[in-house]
Amino acid sequence: MSKNNFTDAEFRHRIHKTRLAMEERGLNLLVVSDPSNMAWLSGYDGWSFYTHQAVIVPLEGELVWWGRGMDALGAKRTVFMPEDNIVGYDDIYVQNPDQHPMEELSKLIQQKNWASNTIGLEMDNYYFSAAAYKSLLKNLPQTKFDDSTGLVNWQRAIKSETEIRYMRYAARIVEKMHKIIVERAEPDMRKNDLVADIYHTAISGADGHWGDYPAIVPMAPSGMDATAPHLTWDDTPLKQGECTFFEIAGAHKRYQCPQSRTLYLGKPPQKYLDAEKAVLEAVEVGLEKAKPGNRCEDIANAFNNKLNQLGFEKDSRCGYSIGVSYPPDWGERTMSFRQGDLTVLEPGMTFHFMPALWLDDGGIELTEPILITQDGAECLCKTPRKMTVKS
Repeated sequence: MSKNNFTDAEFRHRIHKTRLAMEERGLNLLVVSDPSNMAWLSGYDGWSFYTHQAVIVPLEGELVWWGRGMDALGAKRTVFMPEDNIVGYDDIYVQNPDQHPMEELSKLIQQKNWASNTIGLEMDNYYFSAAAYKSLLKNLPQTKFDDSTGLVNWQRAIKSETEIRYMRYAARIVEKMHKIIVERAEPDMRKNDLVADIYHTAISGADGHWGDYPAIVPMAPSGMDATAPHLTWDDTPLKQGECTFFEIAGAHKRYQCPQSRTLYLGKPPQKYLDAEKAVLEAVEVGLEKAKPGNRCEDIANAFNNKLNQLGFEKDSRCGYSIGVSYPPDWGERTMSFRQGDLTVLEPGMTFHFMPALWLDDGGIELTEPILITQDGAECLCKTPRKMTVKS
């Protein structure tokens, strides 16, 4: 018996939206290998994405979960479809250079009389390889394949009430994680010990809601390491006179709520205070543009214009959509806050407003997970929006 996190009606609605998008694209069948999309469509939840797996979406009838035989047992525990629609392949195909799992998927497609269809594949994601595509081309020579990367991702843009509730629970968790950082961080504390405290808090959860694993590990660089955005941690002690930014996320039932804050041990130099002031003012004008009817680029343009007026520059996007996700990324890989993204904002969309600055000797991150409502942007977290200074 499955234990999914949504009603069958919500899954059916998601599938209906996906099928409309498939019809518009001229697809008869969609092979979904992104685990976030697999979970969103079927409820499947397992750490099995290091092997080839998929949810197969025909235009009519039930979805099919396909994957490693031993993981079919996990599918029975999590998907909402009948067990007859769960298909596992033999373990001989797992990480075997001489036999590829897509050989078995090709056989299944032929058995279902789907081989003559136009089939969509998520070609540009972390979980579908060149070897997988090569195998499908070889074994399904009569099939026309379409690069349908992002087709399902875009259907996920507007969150349901249940999804938003899970993200609010995740927000409570990341708030608690930041509180623990401020309480426990001190000079000479080993970075890995602090990250252990962060992880313990993340998984323990908050307000009675358990913590799931985040799709990205904590980013916690200090000093010169903080001039780069994506370094993690080691056993180096925290130092007086040095800043550390913490880019972390709370997660609940795979729904991610990332938020970043910066900690300075000692007295910050004036340029850090100036950078903090610039970011905070730019965030405010950006949030004013985060309302239905505006575009993603409107937020980015407002933010960057104010930031530039105050003497700072950011050469990367300042936000992206978030929701359900699996490693290695908590973004949805659709909308971004940057010039040229003309996506119209709608109520129910959720984003990580990510106005990070990397300076010549450190970095400052003061970010916000936001929900677009009828009235504008709601910040999902109540973590104080400031650089924490701790002597």
